[in-house]
Formats: sequence, C-alpha cells, structure tokens
Amino acid sequence: MNTLEKIIADKYQEVQVRKQQCPVSLLEKSIAFTRSPLSLKSFLLDVSKSGIITEFKRKSPSKGLINGISSVEKVSKGYELAGASALSVLTDQKYFGGATADLEIARMQVTIPILRKDFVVDEYQILEAKAMGADCVLLIAAALPPEKVKSLAAFAQSLELEVLMEVHNLVELEQSFCDFLDVVGVNNRNLKTFEVSLDTSLELVDRIPNQVVKISESGISDPATLVSFRKAGFDGFLIGENFMKTASPEQAAMDFIQEYSRLMSK
Repeated sequence: MNTLEKIIADKYQEVQVRKQQCPVSLLEKSIAFTRSPLSLKSFLLDVSKSGIITEFKRKSPSKGLINGISSVEKVSKGYELAGASALSVLTDQKYFGGATADLEIARMQVTIPILRKDFVVDEYQILEAKAMGADCVLLIAAALPPEKVKSLAAFAQSLELEVLMEVHNLVELEQSFCDFLDVVGVNNRNLKTFEVSLDTSLELVDRIPNQVVKISESGISDPATLVSFRKAGFDGFLIGENFMKTASPEQAAMDFIQEYSRLMSK
C-alpha cells in the first residue's frame, strides 16, 4: 500500500467518525453555509491579480514538518496583501497537520476565494467545506474512480462550490475529466512516489480542454518558471511549500509575486 492509498483508507474511516460527531443538520446551520461562495475561476482569470493560489500547510508526508510556528491568521492575511489570487488551506490533520478551524479562521481574514485542500472521498466533506466557508473543493483523480469524481463534482457545484480536479498524468485527465469542473490542476508531484518533475505540467497543458482554468501545482520555486508556464498556456499556479518553509511565508510570497510581476512586465 503506497502513501496515497493509506491516506485514502484512513480518510474513509475519519469521515465516518466525523459524520457521527457533527451530523449534516448541524453543518447546514453554520453561518458560512448560507454565504455566496466566491469564484476561484474568476479570481484566477482576473488580469489585475497574480493568478497564484498561496497555500497554508504545516507538514507533509514527504517533507515532514515544514512550518510549525506561523499562524494561519497572519499568513493568510499576509498572502492576500502580497497579491495572491486565492488561498489554499490544508484541513487534513493526520498527514498534513491541518484542521477545519484553520480554514474557518482564514475565512475571517481574507476576501479572496479559499480552496479546501483535503482528500475528498464523500459528499459529507463537501458539505463540511461549505460550512467552513470554503469556495472550492479539491478532487484528486489519483484517489477516486472517474465516476466518483463526476458525482462529487456535480454535488459540489449544486452547492455553488467550484471544483478543482488534480491530475498527474494523461490517463487520469482523460478518464476523469467531466462537465462539472471549473479548474484542472497538474500536480508536478507524483502522489504515489512523491517525485517531482515540472515537465509533467508542460506535457499536459495542451491536453486539458480550454473550457476549464488550467493551473500548475507543486515544486515551483522560481518566478521565472511561472513566466514560461504562462506562455505555455497555464492560467494560474498553486504554491505552498516554497513559502511555508521560510520564517515568514507572507513575506516570501510578497517577494516572489513582486519578482514575478516584474518579469511579466518586461
């Protein structure tokens, strides 16, 4: 059993426990459940913004502890001030050190869209995302059968949440692409081996249908890479670890986005 398979097996068990702890009827009473979600797609396509989704992530299975001291309040607010188009918040506790409270706190800090970054395997988690104040949910093609990607995506859109589907290869893209997606992200990190190659994005960008927004995820550490990826056809980028591994993620994001803007204006 590889790491992704173990995470998914644990996630199914976790969801069953969460359903008992907080029934759907309680989720639907959340104040955030009635808010009108923001459009991640629109924010990424807004030419006045950077197109960068910044991420709050404490640890990962591949790197261990990344940042155990930064607060979600300071970092999320700082990311928005730095020019981020959107925010991604890890809510998985066991493998990434996240919490649903992190997203709820971030929601109070920012006015940009928030992606709930987790391993979604059940409609209940999408209802949770809505109740937390998320605007978009992540569906990982490598972790779900294609028909489940479609049903979960349709359910999310029925709640006015947008859907980011993440793929790592052409097979995942072709098998899982459906009409209920808003954004497709190419993860340069293989979730089964954790190896990273930026070539993955370049190999897939032209194969992604133009009806969705295209983003590149993971392993991006140089603003110049974003310039070349923009020219290749990407609309946006998800960057987390590169900022979170520093003492001040919000300042690292500010410096990065300023340099990227400078390069783009040349």
